[in-house]
Amino acid sequence: MRSIWNGAISFGLVSIPIKLVNATESRSVSFRQIHTEDGGRIRYRKVCELEGEEVPAAEIGKAYEEADGTMIPITDEDLAALPLPTAKTIEIVAFVPAGEIDPLQMDAAYYLAANGVPAAKPYTLLREALKRSDKVAIAKFALRGRERLGMLRVVDEVIAMHGLLWPDEIRAPEGVAPETRVTVRDAELDLADALMDTLGDVDLDSLHDDYREAVEAMIAAKAEGGGAVTPEAPEEAEPGGKVIDLMAALESSVRAAKEARGEGEGEVAEVTPLPSRKRTAAAVPKETGGKKSTAKTAAKKTAPARKTTAKTAAKKTASSSKSTAKSTARSTSSEKGKKAAAKKTTAKKSSPRKRSA
Repeated sequence: MRSIWNGAISFGLVSIPIKLVNATESRSVSFRQIHTEDGGRIRYRKVCELEGEEVPAAEIGKAYEEADGTMIPITDEDLAALPLPTAKTIEIVAFVPAGEIDPLQMDAAYYLAANGVPAAKPYTLLREALKRSDKVAIAKFALRGRERLGMLRVVDEVIAMHGLLWPDEIRAPEGVAPETRVTVRDAELDLADALMDTLGDVDLDSLHDDYREAVEAMIAAKAEGGGAVTPEAPEEAEPGGKVIDLMAALESSVRAAKEARGEGEGEVAEVTPLPSRKRTAAAVPKETGGKKSTAKTAAKKTAPARKTTAKTAAKKTASSSKSTAKSTARSTSSEKGKKAAAKKTTAKKSSPRKRSA
């Protein structure tokens, strides 16, 4: 890899010659501007506003524009005369835990390569010291004409440096958080936790740019003389502002995530269902005729229900009457038998016995 800067790491009194190499690269597809009528390339030309003529690169310099539009020329000699001790040095100023670095400060990333055989020993010493301390190094360095802040850490067996924004370059998040007071229930948090657990970890190496691949496929198809290959676009989400049932959405998300991971439909955390809202007359669409149509529909639904209820009640009443009659008849015959048996017993007791001579 081609180095973009050569210098040294200043580690106390230890100097480590290094080369700075870009650790990232942009894979986005870039386009050129053309004249749509004939396909001619559109290029930018640097033209002086006062003369109206194109100016060569050798005659182009720098200037600072003030608020009123006044230009203050700045030469390379002016910049070179400024004190910049980190022009060729990455000066380590402190070692701090990695957790103290706000990710908002992260900027471009670079690899630091040992420059020559003598640099191998001090380079390895700094790398192993960073590993054992479990800390990162905060450093100052100069690149492209300005002093910057950096963070050194170990990636595999290499020292990497992340450019950091200066603390005063981070804007305060004023007016960004929701102004409306919202209460989050424990049941909703439980479902959110369940969704996070279900989604689980991801192999970052498996992630890729679907849009870039679609653009590349479309360009390849056009280059071969065919039509544009346009993959099916996913359904666009409805615009924001729609009131949704958050609990139902979370539950559905958990189920969908489990199915995507091949876990099947698992049980979701028990939650208290939200009360259903009754539809009011105002919510009925105009096509249904408002309250009148609703009343007619309700009457039609109620009529067959009443007939069915009446028939069922009649059948039950008839059956109940028959059962009652049978029971009454049985009871009556039983009482008659008891009375007859009682009369016979009384007659026997009341008849006089024959006296013997």
